[in-house]
Amino acid sequence: MAELIAVSPCKGLLPPVIGGVSLTEELPGAMTLVAPFRGRERALSEAMKAAHGMTFPAPNRATGKAGARAVWFGRQAAMLMGPAPDPSLGVHAALADQSDAWAVVRLEGERAEAVLARMVPVDLRAGVFRRGHTARTLVGHMPGSVTRIGVRAFQVMVWRSMARTLVHELKTAMEAVAARG
Repeated sequence: MAELIAVSPCKGLLPPVIGGVSLTEELPGAMTLVAPFRGRERALSEAMKAAHGMTFPAPNRATGKAGARAVWFGRQAAMLMGPAPDPSLGVHAALADQSDAWAVVRLEGERAEAVLARMVPVDLRAGVFRRGHTARTLVGHMPGSVTRIGVRAFQVMVWRSMARTLVHELKTAMEAVAARG
């Protein structure tokens, strides 16, 4: 019988540092899509606050912090990242485990915005896209999610099957930005 060994989506692909911008893999722990039942949004948000210390995020926002974050993931949906969902959330929302479905990377550095500007059709300048802002958008040609998690840091997510392409395209954009000086 074959022995299966779990590997992270970006195993062996990272971490590059190019032109002062770093690209590292994040392993967020459990990832659960949370979709509130009709009329249960407020109760879900209160249950999330009590159980995990964060509320259900507003559109295009993230709540919580590293290790326990909820990221808006579309109309009436959020991705709970870090902790396994408290059972009390199941009373107010549909919960779907997504832990093995996504590749998550952190892009950080002085010119991280310039790197993402080559791939993302969203204005990510700090004055517009502040810490805690998030967007479901294209990352290159891949559907994904971009969240500002720091002054010069972004969390980028794409489907796990696109991890190699994400890393390749981000490295190419990093090299292009570095070449411009």
